[in-house]
Amino acid sequence: MPRYKITIEYDGTPFSGWQMQANGPSVQAELARAIMGFTGEQVIPRGAGRTDAGVHARGQVAHFDLDRVWPPATVRDALNFHLRPAPVVILACEEVDESFDARFSAKARHYLYRIVTRRAPLVLDRDRAWLVGVALDTEAMQKGAGHLLGYHDFTTFRASQCQAKSPLRTLDTLSVWRDGEDVFIATSARSFLHNQVRSIAGSLKLVGEGRWAPDRMLEALEARDRTSCGPVAPACGLYFMAVDY
Repeated sequence: MPRYKITIEYDGTPFSGWQMQANGPSVQAELARAIMGFTGEQVIPRGAGRTDAGVHARGQVAHFDLDRVWPPATVRDALNFHLRPAPVVILACEEVDESFDARFSAKARHYLYRIVTRRAPLVLDRDRAWLVGVALDTEAMQKGAGHLLGYHDFTTFRASQCQAKSPLRTLDTLSVWRDGEDVFIATSARSFLHNQVRSIAGSLKLVGEGRWAPDRMLEALEARDRTSCGPVAPACGLYFMAVDY
């Protein structure tokens, strides 16, 4: 039984998230529908990460098994045909060993959060970024971000309903920079807690506005208390960029 690894790009705006669910459309369900349309098989693809409602992906990864061997290019093109008109595309497909698992084989996951700092409303980038109507001090944000690098208890920066058994995680990278009116927050780790990236982005925004000193990020981290976190940044600015194996 051949196993296929696919790299997926999607606009998360119309979805209730990655995971198949009863209360709304999901990316996983659209992929299952496309696989059924192509092969006639009822297959549920397994993803590398469960993105929330409204979160986008440029490099989500999933795997699934089929009864018949197909050329990877055929799988890619056929799924893209059957995915229409959903805002989901398969960027790449390859056949992998049966030991490969999109979730458990991952060595690192990479996310990017995008903020736009301008007064005018977003038109072309509506639902693609967090609109903040003031300038942000990215140097202060980077200083604050430095306190979160490494192995820590991230209780402050995870959702109250997070189902992870432990709040302990290792944040390998956390970088903040500006490009014109855009401010980007990029982070990498083997795994993340529910809402961890958006919680960090929301707190760093307070640092950028001057409402928090950079050291407040360390105080929030050490508090191990969800109430010490800043507001959670909206889902529209978050992108699941890539997975390393």
